[in-house]
Amino acid sequence: MDLKLKDKVVVISGAAGHRGSIGEVMMRAIAREGAIPAIIDRNARGFGYVEELQAEGVDASFFQTDVTKPEQIKAAVEGVVAKYGRIDVLINNVGVNDGVGLEGSYEDFMYSLQLNMVSYFLLAKHCLPQLKAAKGNILNIGSKVGYTGQGNTSGYAAAKGGVLALTREWAVDFVKWGGRSNAIIIAESWTPAYDTWINSLPNGKEKLKGIVEKIPLENRMTTPEEIANTAMFLISGCASHTTGQHVFCDGGYVHLDRSLLTQE
Repeated sequence: MDLKLKDKVVVISGAAGHRGSIGEVMMRAIAREGAIPAIIDRNARGFGYVEELQAEGVDASFFQTDVTKPEQIKAAVEGVVAKYGRIDVLINNVGVNDGVGLEGSYEDFMYSLQLNMVSYFLLAKHCLPQLKAAKGNILNIGSKVGYTGQGNTSGYAAAKGGVLALTREWAVDFVKWGGRSNAIIIAESWTPAYDTWINSLPNGKEKLKGIVEKIPLENRMTTPEEIANTAMFLISGCASHTTGQHVFCDGGYVHLDRSLLTQE
């Protein structure tokens, strides 16, 4: 299937994570589809990723940016426009489940919002003129925590809940100029960060087993590749009449009947 992404300029935040992270896998999927990934991330790892892609003949750019700094976001978007003259898609992918709960400080709570939600708003704001010109779209990467809660993570839960609301708010705003706004909701996905967390627990293997058993479809975690495939469809011309949607790529974790978890 031709996803009609060739030569589209796709701004993606949080794509300079470790190999196998959701952002890094999405970034490579963008490149495979013939689109141009413009990576916005604070980690210098992004320079190496771009060098790898360019060695493969892929046009790609990295704009090292701390997305908690508004002026850096503005400068990064200006850099993308200066280089390519257009932005067709924005993928907001930054997310850190930082454990800032009710006992956390005001400062830590506000930082969590700034990182996990305000950065989405600022990237959308600064990309908006180019998105309008291209009749482009935004894809926000969300979390089940915005729906279900998790416990002891008020900052992240508030931010991800806000991202879900913004996804639909922007879909309403974009109707007038033919743009789209959607979100992918992720539950349990095996990433380098997840691996680090599991291995930090004294009962990591048992914890992982208990989590996997609760995922209805095939009792396994969602892979970053599956999330990337869903993302490529949603940003593509093949999803041209899909907007304001929260698409769950979670193996049925959030919605399916709990009776599926009963051991036979």
